[in-house]
Amino acid sequence: MKISGKSIRTFIGSKNYTISREFYKDLGFEEVITSENMSYFYIEKFGFYLQDAYVKDWVDNSMIFFEVDHLENTLKTIKDLKLTEKYKNVRLSKIVSKAWGYEFFLHDPSGVLWHFGKFKNN
Repeated sequence: MKISGKSIRTFIGSKNYTISREFYKDLGFEEVITSENMSYFYIEKFGFYLQDAYVKDWVDNSMIFFEVDHLENTLKTIKDLKLTEKYKNVRLSKIVSKAWGYEFFLHDPSGVLWHFGKFKNN
């Protein structure tokens, strides 16, 4: 039998769990509290687990790629949320061109690096 699945979900940490939870809700994710120190965040069928746990090397090296259909609209939506003004350490880049497509970057309050991208062939 081949492996088959319904979703894949990463676990990420947070320096300040409360602030990170608010950040992700502001970004547009829905939250499902799974325990006192972990929540599942999702948009449509895409999600991840946020933990009340911080290991600097782990968080500093955590990256998530989120493929979107409309990259420019996604960037505008995130800019309009003013997350860089509301949350310390949050950074948002411009769209950059790569050989494979286009992307921009968003650092969450703990330093987790999000890649929002669109492939050239899609």
